[in-house]
Amino acid sequence: MNKYLESVLAGVKEKYAYQKEFVQTVEEVLTSLEPVINAHPEYEQADLLNRMVEPERMFTFRVNWCDDNGKWHTNRGWRCQFNGAIGPYKGGLRFQKNVYEGIIKFLGFEQTFKNSLTGLPIGGAKGGSDFDPAGKSDAEVMRFCQSFMTALYRYIGPDIDVPAGDMGVGGREIGYLFGQYRRLKGTFENGVLTGKGMSYGGSLIRPEATGYGAVYYLQEVLKHENDDIKGKRIAISGYGNVGWGIMKKAMQLGAKVTYFAGPDGYIHDPDGVNTEEKLNYILEMREKDPMHCKPYADKYGVEFVPGEKCWGVKDVDIYMPAAVQNDVTMKEAEKIAASGVKYYIEVANMPTTNDALNFLRSKGDIIVAPSKAVNAGGVGVSALEMSQNSERLSWTAEEVDEKLHSMMKNIHANSAAAAEKYGLGYDLVAGANIAGFEKVADAMMAQGIF
Repeated sequence: MNKYLESVLAGVKEKYAYQKEFVQTVEEVLTSLEPVINAHPEYEQADLLNRMVEPERMFTFRVNWCDDNGKWHTNRGWRCQFNGAIGPYKGGLRFQKNVYEGIIKFLGFEQTFKNSLTGLPIGGAKGGSDFDPAGKSDAEVMRFCQSFMTALYRYIGPDIDVPAGDMGVGGREIGYLFGQYRRLKGTFENGVLTGKGMSYGGSLIRPEATGYGAVYYLQEVLKHENDDIKGKRIAISGYGNVGWGIMKKAMQLGAKVTYFAGPDGYIHDPDGVNTEEKLNYILEMREKDPMHCKPYADKYGVEFVPGEKCWGVKDVDIYMPAAVQNDVTMKEAEKIAASGVKYYIEVANMPTTNDALNFLRSKGDIIVAPSKAVNAGGVGVSALEMSQNSERLSWTAEEVDEKLHSMMKNIHANSAAAAEKYGLGYDLVAGANIAGFEKVADAMMAQGIF
């Protein structure tokens, strides 16, 4: 790493040591950029990187809400508008107990490059709260969302900042948030939020989009290797909207998810999640017992392994971590390397620790694809939802799916081309970082130093 990159990273580590997820993602990106920085001395002269690792705007606000027993609670809310050089800020809201500034900033920084990769004019942002919707009534969630939006609405808009859902924020929460925004603003600006219901401006296949896009990206990787998706067996972690979308699209294309994991352990279904009945049961299971996968094993008479993850199983062809950040550590990475699996396709945001990611990349016989490219289909379809709202149109599922498929092909092609341009071979991790960075960097330089 050259001295300029080293100095930027050292500064981030010194100032934000307590924000470990943010430091991790900055280090992961910067370690890919040396050939770009060497080729563009003007970036150092303009101190581009020190500007890029600081959010353009980050604010914290309190959220007061009343539970069903009349007791008042105070939570914290955040919005990080990280980089708006290529378009309005765009990124989800996460409602989860462990949310704090470091997670919000890590997600916003990642989102900046992910959004750049889509080729669409959207900047990077993220937000959320340490409120946990689990176990709350609909009325409690509604009151929280209304209070959250009352604090946030002045700072967002279709041409300013467009939040979406993330962990803990689904269609219910988006509906409550939009309803409050509409009441406060007195306008029907449905382009201010994405992930909406179909009755008020949502887009078809948005819930499945991240999973669908991940499988489309996987297809491109397989094509590069003169391989085919048909018959492939896939192991994933998580079975929320993302994992469910992977299962559904894999089944449509002739592959199958044979392992999936939740917090309680993992299941092994040799036949795979290969029927509409199984897909529908997973939705039903999530509603009744969120994120526990044992009920699937009980219903279909398949193996359930409690308290374990499925990383390291040998009777699969592809691993796709799709749950949470840092799900795969060195311990799991060593098992993955020993399993002989050729394809490691990240789906969740930063699902692999940096040491584990670098270890897998160094093996030579494993192709590693990074989450910021693989999971970009979700925000890509969110941007397509924004386009439909702007035009007062509603596209068919086939139209949206076709645009998503084309987007994922381009993301893979551009990442591979960026790596090749700088002599890095077929390094999809470095290629995605470089391709995402270059577009944002060029836009920032063109707009002047401020």
